[in-house]
Amino acid sequence: MTSPKSRKTTPAERRSLAMSLPSLPDADEAAIRVFLDAIWAESGLAQQTLDSYRRDLEGLARWRGGRDGGLAGADRAGLFDYLAWRTKEGYSPRSNARLLSALRAFYALRLRRGERADDPTALLEPPRLPRSLPKALAESQIEALLAAPEVDTPLGLRDRAMLELMYAAGLRVSELVNLAATAVNLRQGVLRVTGKGGKERLVPLGEEAQHWLERYLAQSRPLLAGKQALKPLFVGGAGEESALTRQQFWGLVKRYAAVAGIDPARISPHGLRHSFATHLLNHGADLRALQMLLGHSSLSTTQIYTLVAREQLKQLHAKHHPRG
Repeated sequence: MTSPKSRKTTPAERRSLAMSLPSLPDADEAAIRVFLDAIWAESGLAQQTLDSYRRDLEGLARWRGGRDGGLAGADRAGLFDYLAWRTKEGYSPRSNARLLSALRAFYALRLRRGERADDPTALLEPPRLPRSLPKALAESQIEALLAAPEVDTPLGLRDRAMLELMYAAGLRVSELVNLAATAVNLRQGVLRVTGKGGKERLVPLGEEAQHWLERYLAQSRPLLAGKQALKPLFVGGAGEESALTRQQFWGLVKRYAAVAGIDPARISPHGLRHSFATHLLNHGADLRALQMLLGHSSLSTTQIYTLVAREQLKQLHAKHHPRG
């Protein structure tokens, strides 16, 4: 069963493929168990990471079927052959990169313990991963998304204010839902945001976001919060004492995207933040200023948005230029 190189295998195909391989040799099963116990004790890795390591190591052990010393005895050529086989079967570069990470950890431990004299992964190059660019919406899509909530209801007005604020200030989802009511200064038109690492930054609100925030605070929040002096700026439904969770807000964004006729594949939890950054650059914003607004500690993190803007310009040129 050979898949095209360009197509990733599905989970069902991988399960079927694993079933067709030899069973896991006892010696390899024991070696994997010892490795996982040791790596957990040394590094305290999350269970999800340990499970991934187990699956990857078991896959190689089954593929080798105990030949030439099995998993523990694999040499560089054997590992290279396995990676080549996976590539032929359609495994993605990201999946193969994760496998190589597990193999490096496994053989490094055996080397430290004197169970091997060499590291067979030493000269293996990780596969080149495609660069993942943030997905930004077009300005017309942003307008449709912001207009989707029904603002004649308390919850709809709250949602409009949240969407407007996230887009106007380029907030992370966690920053938005964790905003305190005291973080807003409507008189000065700024927002005090606590970002990663507890770092604070001041972000201008913009006229539209300020307008919807004022409406929400005057008309909607008193109804949702009742007589309680709740700390969160954006509160849940009537009678709830806490802020919305990141998952709840993400559900709202998906629902309003459907109302706005936006393809769900074009929406991500940070979609409004990505759009904020890309649209500012498209309209001539300075990269350093954008770094401050986004709360990035490194300018290199901000620079990825220049690639997004450049890619959009290329698509625009290809679509509209007579010789595009």
